[in-house]
Amino acid sequence: MTDLIQLLIGGLSIGILYSIVAIGFVLLWQTSQTINFAQGEFVMVPMFVMVGLHIVLKLPFWLSFLLTILASSLMGYLFEKLMIKRLLAGGVIVIVIATLGLSAFLRYGMQITWTPLTLFFPHIFSTEPIKIRNVVFSSEDIWNIVIISIIILLLHLFIKRTKLGKAMQAVAQSRETATLMGINVMQIITLVFVLNSILTGIGAIFVAPVFFVRYDVGVQLGLKAFIAAVIGGFNQIRGALAGGITVGLVETLAAAYISTAYRDAFTMILLLLILLIKPEGIAGIREEAY
Repeated sequence: MTDLIQLLIGGLSIGILYSIVAIGFVLLWQTSQTINFAQGEFVMVPMFVMVGLHIVLKLPFWLSFLLTILASSLMGYLFEKLMIKRLLAGGVIVIVIATLGLSAFLRYGMQITWTPLTLFFPHIFSTEPIKIRNVVFSSEDIWNIVIISIIILLLHLFIKRTKLGKAMQAVAQSRETATLMGINVMQIITLVFVLNSILTGIGAIFVAPVFFVRYDVGVQLGLKAFIAAVIGGFNQIRGALAGGITVGLVETLAAAYISTAYRDAFTMILLLLILLIKPEGIAGIREEAY
């Protein structure tokens, strides 16, 4: 039982990291019907920015963090203005192909211009374990769960309680109706792309000490986040949260009790089962096709 509790905490920590990236997939799909397959690279790039500012230039952590979020926001803004806005009329397939190309460009561009080697990123929180009776927790895991949960809760409140959030909901439900209501749909879409980049930038800070900083980290992270969004429900933020936690727990428990070599296989089996049994996802809402 002690080992199980420790594994559950570790799985929740990994799962919550997947969730914050998966939420970006949901936000982009809901408002603009786009799928960004460079999402993992939108986490990878801020990692390197943070390393450059905090490790190389020796800037204070808080300043490096703020500048990294700013750089990530700018990347999201330029991504929407220079690529998505031009390709939006072409449909989702065109955008998928374009973002796959962008993913490769960012990944190999970072490998060539910086380094193909794995870079160490210092732990944000204390590495001292927390011991409660016979159960030993990683303080880093606890802080990851608590802080990212608060960020996701704040995002939920922003969408549900603010004027901009309600405008995002209106655009997600119907762009045409939102336009008739006087909402500037393209401005809302731009806002969502920037918001997504802020989330991936924040996620990068928490992911870096766990996955380390390397040019290809976005491939695995982006794929797991996409799978999490599909498993949880591609049209609900709570679905992305549920999916991320589910993937994190399945991976952790499979690696501990079966084999680390097959943990990804169990995630894919779960994905197939969800698609066959409940294709809208664990917490998703079924959408009628016309």
